[in-house]
Amino acid sequence: MVNLIWIFLILFSLWFIYMLATDILKNKNNLEHISLFKTGAIGFVVNFFDVLGIGAFAPQTALLKFTKQTTDKLIPGTMNVANTIPVLVQAIIFIQIVEVEALTLIVMFLTAMVGAIWGAGIVAKLSEDKIRLTMGIALFITAGFMFANKMNWIQGEGTAIGIHGWKLIVAGAVNFILGAIMTAGVGLYAPCMALVFLLGMSPQVAFPIMMGSCAFLMPPASFKFIKSGAYNRKAALVMAIPGTIAVLIAALVVKSLPLDVLRWLVIGIVLYTSATMFRAALQRTN
Repeated sequence: MVNLIWIFLILFSLWFIYMLATDILKNKNNLEHISLFKTGAIGFVVNFFDVLGIGAFAPQTALLKFTKQTTDKLIPGTMNVANTIPVLVQAIIFIQIVEVEALTLIVMFLTAMVGAIWGAGIVAKLSEDKIRLTMGIALFITAGFMFANKMNWIQGEGTAIGIHGWKLIVAGAVNFILGAIMTAGVGLYAPCMALVFLLGMSPQVAFPIMMGSCAFLMPPASFKFIKSGAYNRKAALVMAIPGTIAVLIAALVVKSLPLDVLRWLVIGIVLYTSATMFRAALQRTN
């Protein structure tokens, strides 16, 4: 069953590459003006540390806003589209090297995907001010989960590689919500890791579960952003290519890095960006 999931992810990757390439070629004469170096560097850095557990969406939001590579309204769609291929590569790698019960994987993957399909259709139609407010809240929540994990308030002491019964129902329901709000810029990794820990599963299985959940939800969610044109095409493409390379380096070459200081730095940046999103939205409202 796990091998079937692996094959499906490869087919999903090929389908998404085709859809993205078709849209970019169709709009090749109307691509946005961006800094290739800045966006490429952002894609590489956030996906490199994504594999190591930092998470991509929160720092990516901050970097895109600080470097002014796209409008606030297009940030959710741009991030989802840009990170889809890197996340698919992550899932393809980790599902093969970390054992998880197939039923747990299937339930959590499918519920996250359905939630994302529902959420993307809503987020793509939001105004820029609503996007700012939503992302301000999303970043604040993400920082909260990162801080809780850093303070060891949420710890993984379980050994299970799968769950059943009411735990599986809870996991599916929560992952549906996480899939829906991820389309608005809430990183799934931190809350999904907390969910795995709280349900008594082994910390190791958090990686294939959260990476696989994102790999299943991001292609259909990103397709909705592509179809509605609610993303920065050039920025997404330029971040996706070095992002994929970064994933391969981090997953296959780098085994460990001193990430303690970096995690505190990311929390600070995320909180600051959350505050700027709130301020910009409230200023427009007033």
